[in-house]
Formats: sequence, structure tokens, C-alpha cells
Amino acid sequence: MANLKFHTSAPADLEGDLASLRGDCARMAPHWTAPQKSVARPVPLSLIHGVTVPAASARLLEAMPEYGN
Repeated sequence: MANLKFHTSAPADLEGDLASLRGDCARMAPHWTAPQKSVARPVPLSLIHGVTVPAASARLLEAMPEYGN
């Protein structure tokens, strides 16, 4: 049997207002870090393999002006 006890540092305020929510977020912010920004690089075509597109999907995209024409 698992131990399902939960410990919180503050009681849940289900009826709080926006100021209460902002305060909660401000207290949580130091616990979260943003990942380093990474630059997306194009993938070489030689690494793309094994991709199949069903004929119905290809026809659907072909019929869409912004994709097929």
C-alpha cells in the first residue's frame, strides 16, 4: 500500500482573487528556472527517413492553396 500523505506549505485558496494568484506565482517563481534558449538548426535531408504519408493526407494537403499549389 502506498503512502498517500501530502504536505503543502500553504492551504489551497480555491476562492482567491487575481492578487492571491499573483502572490502564489511570485512565491513559486524562484523554484522554476527557464531553460537556456537553443537555436533550432535545420535537419539534413539525409537524416530524414522512414516517413510515409497516406495518399488521402497528401491529396488533402495538395488541395489546400497554401500547401499544394
